[in-house]
Amino acid sequence: MVSRKVRTPFGDWWWTVDKPIMAALFGLMLGGIILSLAASPPVAARLNLDAFHFVHRHILFLAPALAVLLVTSFLSTRYLRRVALVVFLVSLVLCALTPIFGAEIKGARRWLVILGVNVQPSEFVKPAFVILIAWLFAESTRRPEMPANTAALALLVVVVAMLVLQPDFGQTMLIAAVWGALFFMAGMRVIWVAGLAGIAGVGLVGAYFTVPHVARRIQRFLDPASGDTFNIDIALESFSRGGWFGRGPGEGTVKRILPESHTDFVFAVAAEEFGIVLCLMLLALFAFIVIRSLMHAMRNEDPFIRFATAGLAILFGIQSSINMAVNLHLMPAKGMTLPFVSYGGSSMLSLAYGMGMLLALTRDRPQAELLARRDYAIAGSPA
Repeated sequence: MVSRKVRTPFGDWWWTVDKPIMAALFGLMLGGIILSLAASPPVAARLNLDAFHFVHRHILFLAPALAVLLVTSFLSTRYLRRVALVVFLVSLVLCALTPIFGAEIKGARRWLVILGVNVQPSEFVKPAFVILIAWLFAESTRRPEMPANTAALALLVVVVAMLVLQPDFGQTMLIAAVWGALFFMAGMRVIWVAGLAGIAGVGLVGAYFTVPHVARRIQRFLDPASGDTFNIDIALESFSRGGWFGRGPGEGTVKRILPESHTDFVFAVAAEEFGIVLCLMLLALFAFIVIRSLMHAMRNEDPFIRFATAGLAILFGIQSSINMAVNLHLMPAKGMTLPFVSYGGSSMLSLAYGMGMLLALTRDRPQAELLARRDYAIAGSPA
């Protein structure tokens, strides 16, 4: 047991961290291991790898991800901003190098090989970007004379430009949506938000006419007869096959024929083998984390903590929604992972970093200060 009377960094963390959010995150990680066991062996077999190759790597990535999540959750808001600035600058440089040195996969260059490890720099840009724009929007509310909103817009333009060069329109839409939400929360007029949405729409139309693989994805979504929709058709069929309670662990067929069953379509594997009930449980965990985080943001009076908490929650929620929506054919394919459930080292580490910051921001810091003052009074009183 951790005593409230003994003042230690771990004790302060334990009594102030949001344990329900942390438990929900651990639940998603556990679900990721189970679904990796279910979905990845057929993929490994098709690639002539050991049956549990991706399972071992998933667990291998999970160990440092847990460390990143827990260590980050100890940081103060000042150090969160400093670390975010370093992570953002390093990731932005790597994003700039990706179109030049990255390998081309399906018409895009999004990966760099660093010391023999595949790294997707755009994954690490996202959480750090949220922290920086939250700080800028917070400064604009504290000191209106500062050009903080202009700096936030410039930051968005730089990040979007880097992502479009790859091109990665899924991550671009995600970052733009989070930026727009925080821009609106910062008190900007709706007309500005509508104008930015119009610019985003123009950008999407431009991508449709200039980037062939984007056009193909949109066309297949709007008119399935216009191209190959095998992946989506099989994913949709898995939900009807699984029913409410699934066909049973190991009994699914989706994973045997879908090339991305352990990444983009792991939600479909969950539906077939474990049923819609498990899918609803996963959805409930994602919703719980997002809603509880937004409640923290709503109650906090510090503008930076409010914007940063809301931004990280929105980022987490939109990414989860996009993956599940693609599996249900509610939107065109985006190639986005399901947080902590899909296989992917860069995704898991960046999500752990983002959720570690979320846990740090939602800690009950006023209560920690109250405990410190109470302990000091007790220690200073005569025996």
